[in-house]
Amino acid sequence: MFVALIAHDKSDALSIRQENRPDHLAYLKSSDAVAQAGPLLDDDGGMIGSLIILDVPDMAAARTWADNDPYAKAGLFKSVTLTHWNRVIG
Repeated sequence: MFVALIAHDKSDALSIRQENRPDHLAYLKSSDAVAQAGPLLDDDGGMIGSLIILDVPDMAAARTWADNDPYAKAGLFKSVTLTHWNRVIG
C-alpha cells in the first residue's frame, strides 16, 4: 500500500533540518519503502517540511518508518500525517 507522509517543520527549525539532513538522506536511500520523497518549500524556496510516499505492507510499517526517520528523532516536525494514498497516474 502507498502511504503519503506529510510533515511540517517547527518554526525556526532550519538548523535542525540542516544538521540532520545527511542522516535523513541516508535513511531515505537505504530504505526499500521510499517510492518518492522531497521537501516542501515556502514561497522563497526554503525547506519547511517533507513529503514522502512510502510503499509499505500496512499503516503500522509506515508509522515505524516515520518514527525512525532521523528528522523525527531530532524533533524537527511540528506535525506528521500518514494517509493511505491511491496512485492513479504514474
